[in-house]
Amino acid sequence: MFTRVRGRAVRVTLLFGVGCAVLIGCAGLLWRLHDMAAYVADGDPAQGGYVQDAESADRAAAAVLAGPAREVPPAGPAAGDTGTRGASTPDAGTRGASTPDTGTRDAGGGSGPAARATGGPPAVVPWRSGGWRPSDPLVARPAAAEPAIGALFSPGEDADQDHHCSASVVHSPGGDLVATAAHCVYRGALGFRTNLAFVPGYRDGAAPYGVWVPTRVDVDPRWIEDQDPDFDVAFLRVRRPGHPGERLEEATGAQTVRFGPELPAPARVVGYPNATEYPVECFNTARAEGPAQLRLDCADVPDGTSGGPVLTDAHTLIGVVGGRDGGGDEETSYSSLFGDGVRALYERAAAAR
Repeated sequence: MFTRVRGRAVRVTLLFGVGCAVLIGCAGLLWRLHDMAAYVADGDPAQGGYVQDAESADRAAAAVLAGPAREVPPAGPAAGDTGTRGASTPDAGTRGASTPDTGTRDAGGGSGPAARATGGPPAVVPWRSGGWRPSDPLVARPAAAEPAIGALFSPGEDADQDHHCSASVVHSPGGDLVATAAHCVYRGALGFRTNLAFVPGYRDGAAPYGVWVPTRVDVDPRWIEDQDPDFDVAFLRVRRPGHPGERLEEATGAQTVRFGPELPAPARVVGYPNATEYPVECFNTARAEGPAQLRLDCADVPDGTSGGPVLTDAHTLIGVVGGRDGGGDEETSYSSLFGDGVRALYERAAAAR
């Protein structure tokens, strides 16, 4: 009798403990969802756009500057010396793109690991024509910071307080457009993030080109509907709080977007891992993965590099890390293919005011 009663008591105690653990877990989840909900908005799901509240955006920029980043003067070449500043609106080919300068510049300085060559091409040579080779071994390595590539922050109590994604400046008539992955800016059923801040050229806490916040975010409505990985691309129109009239592209230069890229193509992937304060890069051949995805095989391109650019000919954007499997796995990075859908999204974002 004693053993039976004691066994029943033990079972009751265990069940009570499990029940308490479940309740605590549920409470924690609800609290986390509450925190996330404070930094999202519905926007216009049918259109795929969100006009950013200026006050919320300014708070995000101030939080980044009060926390992980500090403004410093740019180091190295003059601002705007990279990319294709002044190029005409991009189309399916390379029209409007100047001959790229493929040099690598460390805009932020700092004490992180030194950038190491990974088989990059010499300057002023189109990659298809020669002077390019894949990384050896095919492993991402620390890279120098570049003015037109940066980290995407989302300060606040929403589980992503530091930089959680990467992004790059792309040429547009307004000189204020940034490309990243849709999953970096839209949180599924919750909606658009309202606490985004882009820091171009970021490294070791330095923000040599300031902190920029969205005025508008555009994604494909098909991404909003069911997070279709074939449409995991977003464009952000940005401004710099406290610097009215300043244009991002004039400060950093920009990538030229190529729609309908010819694949396979020599390419480079760049991004900011969550766990580092500097970017990593890897060179390899970008290939088609089915009708709507691009892949680039390279190890050690971890979480945080989502939204980072896939580039060919140094400054020509042909993808952003995202798409299949949320951007890839330990060996492969993916991107939604830059076809007609991404072209239409770019044109909508560039034209909107």
